[in-house]
Amino acid sequence: MLAANRVAIEGVDPEIDGGRFPAKTVAGHPFVVEVDVFGDGHDKVSAAILWRPKGVDNWDEAPLAPLVNDRWRGHFVPTDVMGHEYTIIAWRDTFESWREEVAKKHNAGVPIALELEEGVHLVRGSVGCGRGTVAEQARLAELAAAMEEAGENERFAVLMTDKTAALMRRAGRRANLSHYERILSLTVDRKAAAFSAWYEMMPRSQSGDVTRHGTFDDVIARLPYVAGLGFDVLYFTPIHPIGTTNRKGRNNSLTPAPDDPGSPYAIGSAEGGHDAIHPELGTFDDFKRLVAAAHDHGLEIALDYAIQCSPDHPWIKAHHDWFDWRPDGSIKFAENPPKKYEDIVNVRFYEGDRPLPALWRAQRDIILFWVAHGVKIFRVDNPHTKAFPFWEWMIDDVRTKHPDVIFLAEAFTRPKVMHRLAKIGFNQSYSYFTWRNTKAELTEYMTELTTTEKRHTMRVNFFVNTPDINPVFLQTSGRPGFQSRLVLAASLAGNYGVYNGYEICEWEPVPGKEEYLNSEKYELRAWNFDQPGNIREDIALMNRLRQTHPALQEFANIAFYQMWNDQILYYGKRTADLSSFLLFAVSLDPHNGQGAHFEVPLWEFGLGDDASIEVEDLVADYSFTWHGKVQHVYIDPHQRPYFIWRLVDPRGQR
Repeated sequence: MLAANRVAIEGVDPEIDGGRFPAKTVAGHPFVVEVDVFGDGHDKVSAAILWRPKGVDNWDEAPLAPLVNDRWRGHFVPTDVMGHEYTIIAWRDTFESWREEVAKKHNAGVPIALELEEGVHLVRGSVGCGRGTVAEQARLAELAAAMEEAGENERFAVLMTDKTAALMRRAGRRANLSHYERILSLTVDRKAAAFSAWYEMMPRSQSGDVTRHGTFDDVIARLPYVAGLGFDVLYFTPIHPIGTTNRKGRNNSLTPAPDDPGSPYAIGSAEGGHDAIHPELGTFDDFKRLVAAAHDHGLEIALDYAIQCSPDHPWIKAHHDWFDWRPDGSIKFAENPPKKYEDIVNVRFYEGDRPLPALWRAQRDIILFWVAHGVKIFRVDNPHTKAFPFWEWMIDDVRTKHPDVIFLAEAFTRPKVMHRLAKIGFNQSYSYFTWRNTKAELTEYMTELTTTEKRHTMRVNFFVNTPDINPVFLQTSGRPGFQSRLVLAASLAGNYGVYNGYEICEWEPVPGKEEYLNSEKYELRAWNFDQPGNIREDIALMNRLRQTHPALQEFANIAFYQMWNDQILYYGKRTADLSSFLLFAVSLDPHNGQGAHFEVPLWEFGLGDDASIEVEDLVADYSFTWHGKVQHVYIDPHQRPYFIWRLVDPRGQR
């Protein structure tokens, strides 16, 4: 249509792959949008964000404000956990253009009688335009009528007020109203999707006795311990029946002893599959009591969703076409050459080019089954080895029914694959944090995650270890390395997690591998979490700071500051109003003392280089004052490999 969209609207951020995928935010949190908006000539333009929950007809509107070079920024705050939509509108702001012109002429002593008549015309033309409330339209009509009879001085005095300008912004006619070409999608999650602390355990190892299989009641007895450390998510590896065919023995042996429990990832036996509970753990009534008890302790249960099956899984006999078979008629085991996992087989999501809808629905129904049993968080095992279209369909279908469900993608694979999983619906993502150890690596990775498009799509969960990953750094670092990696994970990311054993600095590896020797993936363990050298106090401290300091409840608010030593990572996290401003100095050398001069970011508060600022040491719990921008710190890793300071806003506004 001729003359449509006269105002240019471009460069919307976020807009994920041209609108193909939604951005992500959290209910109650400002969702910030930036966009380029400009028009021809010298007329002023204005712009706004239109937003609404999906399925709602009417739009809400939030203003955009100019930044620099035709870039605009604004935000809105969704409150409902559900899908939302947003787009941009812009228009020639004829009244603001008129005010600017009249002010210039008046100040220059140029006659403005005709210009004031034009102003009255703009007000009169807005009456009945359909914008604003009934009361605001009534005030416009009264203003237009009053200005008809007013003299030049009165017209100038009234029309040029901020009050009149505000009324025209709310209820005035918008000239050349232009619309962005796309309506964009937004996923609005509950807070736990962006801010959570996970503790991982295997329920079968919670009895305290290696000769007795753990039960859900044993886990209930462990809840005060986990809650006391400050965690809010308790995550279980698979709790389903375990197959016996090709069962793994201790340390991944292919010759198990009669009492070896097998890997919990070999799911399925005569007792059932993914919708069943391993009989030695307990019953569904026991599980219900566990979920309720966890809730009473401020914990939410997360389950492992591992799609693979034991050769004994009931699906294999009932659904032959869901699996791959070899030319000799034998089933095809899972492989990652040269590794071969003969205790599990994978399902196939397609038969040739044809999807298997019955399988897709069955997999979705497993999630819905556990949701009905009180589980709303799922860690998904190896999602990158399953079909992308399945995940996109399944996650959308589940979250349409239960928008508070959270999916964590356990995918340590190529960066673009990990990002794709985030874009198609996973609420959280594993990351490369485990293998980022140097100052340069950590700075570069955090900058990538918090300043590129990934900040809108990929919510990382910084697990410090997992049953599958015993990082090389921790194998050689001793207790200081466990402390420093904990502080990094808990302060850098909104979501982080530990696998039990981390608190006692469990490190012994299979020689030459990033795997635990005597891994409880293949045997029952009895843990002594009270043993000397544990870092439980560090864990409790970090979880307490995360809950009490809002700066740690955001992710992209990190800034790296200058410290002249590459063995110390120095960074800050702060809220926009600076009421919560924390600094971290974390030694990356677990063996040697490190010292350095560093800059206190006084400029963030508008202070000069010679100013003073009050500081709280949040670990040692005392206050002092820094005088001047450059200070010095010495870190002895065997005393404490990190410092955490809170800067007190000196402006007296808090």
